[in-house]
Amino acid sequence: MAAWTWRFEKSDGTEVPPAVQPEEFTTQGDAESWIGEQWKALAEGGADQVTLSEDDTVIYGPMSLHAEAAAPQE
Repeated sequence: MAAWTWRFEKSDGTEVPPAVQPEEFTTQGDAESWIGEQWKALAEGGADQVTLSEDDTVIYGPMSLHAEAAAPQE
């Protein structure tokens, strides 16, 4: 069974410990739902971005945890 994991990083890519300990995720949807619920606490705890992996394969990221970075540019 695949293991889905998040890597928590500063904006320069340095790994940081998460402010909220992640669960063990068996599906991509579970991992994404969790990050959707916890992103504010993670950002407040010092993480700037996250990367999602399935086992040893990066699925996507880094993805910013800062709302202003995700806002469309005008």
